Amino acid sequence: MRLLTIVGLVLCSTALDFHAQPATNTNSPARPISLEESIELALRQNLDVQISRINPEIARFNLSIAYADWEPAFSASGTHTFSSTPGGIDAQGRPFFATRSEADSFAANVGPGGTLGGLLPSGGTYNLSGTASDTIFTTLGPTNNTIRENSRGNVTLNLRQPVLKNFWIDTTRMNIRANKNRLKYSELALRLAIMTVVNNVAQAYYELIFARENIKVQQAALQLAERLVSENRKRVQVGTLAPLDEKQAESQAAASKADLLTAQITFENQENVLKGLMTANYAELHDTELVPTEVLAAPVPVLNLKESWAKGMTQRPELLQSRLDVERQNIILRFTYNQLFPELDLIGSYGFAGSGKEFSDAFGQIRNGSSPNYSFGASITLPLWNGGPRSNYRISKEQKKQLLLTLKSLEQTILIQIDNGVKQVQNAFERVDATRQARLYATTALDAEQKKLESGKSTSFQVLQLQRDLTASRSAEVRALADFNKALSQLHFLEGSILERNHLGVEVK
Repeated sequence: MRLLTIVGLVLCSTALDFHAQPATNTNSPARPISLEESIELALRQNLDVQISRINPEIARFNLSIAYADWEPAFSASGTHTFSSTPGGIDAQGRPFFATRSEADSFAANVGPGGTLGGLLPSGGTYNLSGTASDTIFTTLGPTNNTIRENSRGNVTLNLRQPVLKNFWIDTTRMNIRANKNRLKYSELALRLAIMTVVNNVAQAYYELIFARENIKVQQAALQLAERLVSENRKRVQVGTLAPLDEKQAESQAAASKADLLTAQITFENQENVLKGLMTANYAELHDTELVPTEVLAAPVPVLNLKESWAKGMTQRPELLQSRLDVERQNIILRFTYNQLFPELDLIGSYGFAGSGKEFSDAFGQIRNGSSPNYSFGASITLPLWNGGPRSNYRISKEQKKQLLLTLKSLEQTILIQIDNGVKQVQNAFERVDATRQARLYATTALDAEQKKLESGKSTSFQVLQLQRDLTASRSAEVRALADFNKALSQLHFLEGSILERNHLGVEVK
């Protein structure tokens, strides 16, 4: 099995043959095409599939955005300041000297960006910060200057960990889990789009075969009518048949020609339906005549309603999506429940400081850890009423009930659809046999009536009626064969197994 490639599709090859070829446009190049090739082209070029393929990519980017709250960021700053004061005499007549100071300071902060501050997967926050400064203080004396230099620095890690509200889930973790859920949802949506296209192609392909076979049926009918016209004309000429019989045969021939023209335009319209599913550029196939290589057949179907139900309950993308909706609501419900608790946070900090005449002295003390500092404690916030979170929690519970009911309704709908699909296949199969028998009877009846006409024991009217009956039975048989194959494809779609039935594997990367 290859991904998005059909391998080994085999159809039975017994069919009707009326010894007539459908009228085709000789100006259009004929392109033989199998169902396998039609499906493969559709999966590569169909616009609906191309549109749906983008959704998982968008969901993946949304998940990356949710993870971004945990991404660390680094910021740093540096400042140089200068200040001076003049000397003079104070109010008591005492002199004081002029001073001057210069300082260089640096600060660094590591933590994720965003309004939540630095986040940890546990729901806590962190902040790792460091500062360093070097100050030169100069006293301008009357005879000499006094210079003092001092360098300071510190490194501190601050932590805050919730133990009630936002402990087992917070906004970030809720968004991450919800976006993971939506990623799976979008992948199932893509799978559903692919399944739909495969089924639509199969339906259109079998309908195209019917339209082509029906042209053969109408051509055979026209040949019968024209042959009767020719035979009646000869009988009229020899006087063994009334002129009215000749006109009746000519009328039937004209009606058969009109039916053939209708069948031909139906074929062309159905051809356009298949082309629209197979390509993203209809103009490329506009002048090409599609010639189906498959032949309508009706092998005995193996039907098991309980097995079909089991497949539908485990493989239908819509049902799996509905279950994901319930899972996503459980995530939201867990979050809103956690928001009912008071905020009880453990807080603490730990760091080292250093000082000296130069930067190297301060950094040496920090490195040696000779001047540690720490703090720890707790913080609690008790809401007096908590009305908003309570209401949000109740809304989440009611929404979950709603989603569960929706899931139950969908399960029931799918069971009914599959039940109807199984019955439709069985009915279509029985119709194939019935219409085949009707066609055989109509053929025998027409042969017998034509012999009676030749011996003068029947009329053209009776022969024409039996010709119409034969044409109707031939068309009904082809219709039943096409309906059987379409019903089988539809059942596989309803079961959710249509990709496997067509040897298709779908993997989203």
